[in-house]
Amino acid sequence: MLTAAATRGLAHLTDTLHLPDVTREPIRTWSRSGVERLRLPDSTTLVYKYAAAPFTDEATTLRHLAAHRIPVPTVHAATITTGVLGMILDDLGPTTRHPTAQDAATAAAQLHTAPPLPSLRTLDEHGLRALPHRAIAHLRQLAARRQPTADLLALLTALRAAAAPRAADAHLAPFTICHSELHPTSLHISGDRWHLLDVAGAFNGPGILDLATWHGTRHPPQPARLRHLLHTYVDAGGHPDALTPRAGLPAETWALAWHRIWAAETLLHQATLTTTPATPHTLTAIRRQATGALRLFTPPP
Repeated sequence: MLTAAATRGLAHLTDTLHLPDVTREPIRTWSRSGVERLRLPDSTTLVYKYAAAPFTDEATTLRHLAAHRIPVPTVHAATITTGVLGMILDDLGPTTRHPTAQDAATAAAQLHTAPPLPSLRTLDEHGLRALPHRAIAHLRQLAARRQPTADLLALLTALRAAAAPRAADAHLAPFTICHSELHPTSLHISGDRWHLLDVAGAFNGPGILDLATWHGTRHPPQPARLRHLLHTYVDAGGHPDALTPRAGLPAETWALAWHRIWAAETLLHQATLTTTPATPHTLTAIRRQATGALRLFTPPP
């Protein structure tokens, strides 16, 4: 269904843009999205990206960021066909080097100058506090499919209690549009230029969550490492309140914990959008995120 809708969407877009016959070359596919390179007869190349819910707001987000002078790929045309977003974008070509933490700080500082986008989900204090509740609701959907989730329910229930008082101070600056998954793979660097990619999961919320994503979540959280990145971010022009303690915790601890809760809820939500059982790998990742957040919220005395 996804690929069929993507093909119909591409046909509509190429017709809209009066493009000649194009050759499609898959670059990468995921369960709910994909990226292709389009080759035109004159050797020009473009990128076609398609995605199903919950990633169908990306064209709107890219246009919003471009309007506020944030470097992102240009959206030449976009459409939604049978619930699937299709976009034709600039082809930025190959990267020339791997992004550094300094690049991440510079990109985040510029990204956070853009105002919130009203159509996106907002993770203010109320929105953050709701994340564990939403995660439990998703988990119950999976449990109804007879998936082994009893230990996860106990873990998320404990996390819900620990997280409730820690949502305070979400409004502190920078409170803006957040990339949500600011990883090295989402920062394209070519020569002396950079562009942000993959803003499909963007939301409005505390900008320091973007910095908490940079080093990933596969390993135990490292607050000292994030503290250093936050200083780099402020030095790059980011708001100085990024270093301000929140809800009784250092900024870096608060951000690492809430980002892990966001990641766990996101993974659970995506698992409910398909009839395919969640894989053991996905459930392990959710346990890792929730366990890490709980430890950050309940430090030893």
